[in-house]
Amino acid sequence: MDHEPTISRDVSAKPANPKPAKRRGLGRDALVASICGGVVALMVGASYAAVPFYNWFCRATGFNGTTQVATSAPATGPIARKISVRFDSNVAPGLPWKFEPEQNEIEVNIGEVTTVFYTVTNQAARTTAGQAAYNVAPLTVGSYFQKINCFCFTEQTMAPGEKREMPVVFYVDPSIASDHENDGLNTITLSYTFYPVKDPVVKPLASGEGDKRKGNL
Repeated sequence: MDHEPTISRDVSAKPANPKPAKRRGLGRDALVASICGGVVALMVGASYAAVPFYNWFCRATGFNGTTQVATSAPATGPIARKISVRFDSNVAPGLPWKFEPEQNEIEVNIGEVTTVFYTVTNQAARTTAGQAAYNVAPLTVGSYFQKINCFCFTEQTMAPGEKREMPVVFYVDPSIASDHENDGLNTITLSYTFYPVKDPVVKPLASGEGDKRKGNL
């Protein structure tokens, strides 16, 4: 008796359905796009925040020679150890000012509150404006150099030919004596650089303001 050939079929195999795979692919692309967009937004936000955060960090830690801001003399008072402080002045291109310290170097007791003056002259026949940035060297002493008053980060508007004296009131924190890494430190350099202000805020100049010397603050 002849037997018909048996035809076997794999009932477990099912035709693939391309639609769910397509949906999964679109979902994955959307997720990747969202992540990329979030990263870009974060980077843009960080770029705007970087400068003020860096300035805050430098002022809080003395990093990169940034000096500290004090409101009064140190509680412990001066100590016997002396240190020399040098004064440096610079003017960036585009600002027609003559800027220099009245003294190039002085010797002070650590912890002694001291006032020095810089003079600045607008050599242009027009009103100009500038703003100063500063640091100290060596960079590691920034956290010990305390300024009670100075002209830095304040926009200065100068009339044609005006000359002005600008005070700096400072002291070197006595706690530096406990930092043995600075046992051999003999000199600190305080350096200012004036940069031009392109769009200055217009301020009225008081009569005789440029010739008035401020006393100790």
